[in-house]
Amino acid sequence: MLVRNATLADGRVRDVRIEGERIDAVGRDLTGAGEVVDAAERLLLPGAVDAHVHFREPGAPHKETWRTGSRSAAAGGVTTVVDQPNTDPPTTTGAAYDQKELCADDSLVDYGINGGVTPDWDPETLFDRPVFALGEVFLADSTGEMGIDGDLFEDAVHRASEAGVPVTVHAEDATLFDESARDRAGEGTGRGANADAWSAYRAAEAEIAAVERAVEIGVDAGARLHIAHTSTPEAVNIVADAPDTVTCEVTPHHCLLSRDDLRDLGTFGRMNPPLRSEKRRVALYDRVVRGRVDLIATDHAPHARAEKETTLLDAPSGVPGVETMVPLLLAETLDGPLTAERVRDLTAATPAETFGLDRKGRVEAGMDADLALYDLDSPRTVRGSRLHSKCGWTPFEGRPGVFPEWTLVRGERVYDGAMDTFGSTDGANVRR
Repeated sequence: MLVRNATLADGRVRDVRIEGERIDAVGRDLTGAGEVVDAAERLLLPGAVDAHVHFREPGAPHKETWRTGSRSAAAGGVTTVVDQPNTDPPTTTGAAYDQKELCADDSLVDYGINGGVTPDWDPETLFDRPVFALGEVFLADSTGEMGIDGDLFEDAVHRASEAGVPVTVHAEDATLFDESARDRAGEGTGRGANADAWSAYRAAEAEIAAVERAVEIGVDAGARLHIAHTSTPEAVNIVADAPDTVTCEVTPHHCLLSRDDLRDLGTFGRMNPPLRSEKRRVALYDRVVRGRVDLIATDHAPHARAEKETTLLDAPSGVPGVETMVPLLLAETLDGPLTAERVRDLTAATPAETFGLDRKGRVEAGMDADLALYDLDSPRTVRGSRLHSKCGWTPFEGRPGVFPEWTLVRGERVYDGAMDTFGSTDGANVRR
């Protein structure tokens, strides 16, 4: 395959020749056999690496499956996903890892599988498998009720460090939650619920304190520590000022949504950590733009619509996002402070580098041909009904997004945007 006249993230116009699963050459006036694609005036990006998804299988296929979740990823230009351990059973033993990997055979995109920590986890058999990372390790309960205490967390970080496995942390200190705020939740349901009470309950101070402590433990253990879904500028500052062995991610929803949006979202905006004030959101976004944040990941956490249509205290936490991450960020480049280069780094180059994916994340000779082509002149409105996640809704309804014309995984076209069709299932475990 030969992609001609593509605009790369840095503005260069180049041809990209693909041989088998790899990029063979990037240059001018290339020749090649097979399909020729004219990508004039189109943006060619490396496939995104979403280091934080919850595909819900095994245990809750009514929310999402590897088939539906990976199709949603491909339709959003994401070519590698990393699944988190809070499934049923939780991925805390070698046997549970094997069970999840069988489910992942249905993935259209490449993937990693994280291991988890609970009081009865089995690190010996777990680390005998090719775990992508340990975590997210929950310092407070979220979906799946895998919250652990400080002593177990410290022990797990040391074990992971000895095994050479990175640690991803869900950092909230439950002792600093504002229990009185839960009383303000009220009886409203769905979009009529007082979801702001959830933001008041899981207060920003709980994240800031937990990140500070997690970083201290990680540095002391010599661990490779990654803070998941950082939602406050203060927590980002802690990570940015830490040694290079500590990194953090921010989600699109914490970048683009705030407590001001909860009046419309209701329980559909309940998540952990919760949405923050508009002032904090702006400060967080500014750190994303200026390079204080290492990467963007979605925390794609789909729930069935009926599960969200209940009271605030009964609704599950989480929102879908794997299909809208890159489209939303590219829309921000049209009239906002982000650049295509920054989007490339946040969603592809830096996640790949952070987690040691040597053949992912860049449009260069020798790399996997994980690519997505975008027409920046053709944004469209995000509609949950047009997305491919099984849950069928989005917190970004009505916002502009630049969706891919097509997506390749290791040289194979897995998504055709014009036809809205998908290729065959051939995703691979990136740690094998």
